Amino acid sequence: MAYYKKYAIFFLMLTLPVMSAAQNAVKWKAHDLNRPKPKIITPPAQYLPVLPPSDAIVLFDGKDLSKWVGMDGGKTKWIVGKGYFECVKGSGPIRTKDGFGDVQLHVEWAAPVPPKGHSQGRGNSGVFLMGRYEVQVLDSYGNETYADGQAAAVYGQYPPQVNACRPPGEWQAYDIIFHRPHFDNLGRVIKPARMTVFHNGVLVQDNVELWGGTDWLKYREYECHPDKLPLALQDHGNPVRYRNIWLRELSEKEETAPNYPPVISLKADDLKKYAGTYQDNAKRKLNIVFKNGKLFLIKSNRNLQLEAYSTTHFSTKFTAIDLKFKLDNKGVPTEMTYRFTDDVRTFKKID
Repeated sequence: MAYYKKYAIFFLMLTLPVMSAAQNAVKWKAHDLNRPKPKIITPPAQYLPVLPPSDAIVLFDGKDLSKWVGMDGGKTKWIVGKGYFECVKGSGPIRTKDGFGDVQLHVEWAAPVPPKGHSQGRGNSGVFLMGRYEVQVLDSYGNETYADGQAAAVYGQYPPQVNACRPPGEWQAYDIIFHRPHFDNLGRVIKPARMTVFHNGVLVQDNVELWGGTDWLKYREYECHPDKLPLALQDHGNPVRYRNIWLRELSEKEETAPNYPPVISLKADDLKKYAGTYQDNAKRKLNIVFKNGKLFLIKSNRNLQLEAYSTTHFSTKFTAIDLKFKLDNKGVPTEMTYRFTDDVRTFKKID
């Protein structure tokens, strides 16, 4: 569940005033016990720990908490064991020193043994993307609680599709794809946050759209905040263990439009001059046909429509195949250079 209010001030200092945002219609009240519980399944065997890829930022490598601090920026009181670290009751949440936006996040965690307590009091912690969007950590193995507060729930909003929890003491894995919300220059949300979660290799949150920040007892509207904020882990009073935490920052840059030449229009009589059979030195042939006022290159029994950039330069409409022609003094092609990926060949027109 949401971490203690006194620690929320760190993130509130980084935000602009609350701005109203259109939200999805909410069918269920927060934490409704009547909300259907996810089906319990047995997750597949996993080979943990999962090693980080070469471009990952490793946030805990099993040795120290040098990349983590308390919520006030001071040294954390969480303790490091052999390859893991553990929450210390009453020490408060911890956060990363650095901020992040869109990420692929891998977290491995284990609930305490022997299990103590029930419902939200058993093995409770949480992974907070940007310090405000929580994926619940809870011992949900044989432990009844409200659906939107069990392990792998987007807390208070979306229960997991299934309960894929392992027994307490066993290492479990979250793999989270998170896309931050976007705000306009007036602080209004124009693109809500989205989240995909795999719990122990099982898809449990499928690109869900968050209604706002996650919270206890209520739905929280979006608050305009910076593009990057620290990741946080919750102290809920239980000695939950973590290890092997790494993330990959995802690029938010949109692909720039290709700078293709403008397409020109040629008369039908001019287009017909390009139709025919072309042959290279190895006796391989390519055919160009004129049909219904258009030119087509025949490749692998497919008709690929050609577009003209000039009278000597054509390209297929949807594929990057370039054809460059040599013309005689009457504008009739005599030779064609064909280029597709790394295949470049010269063809003579033979028919």
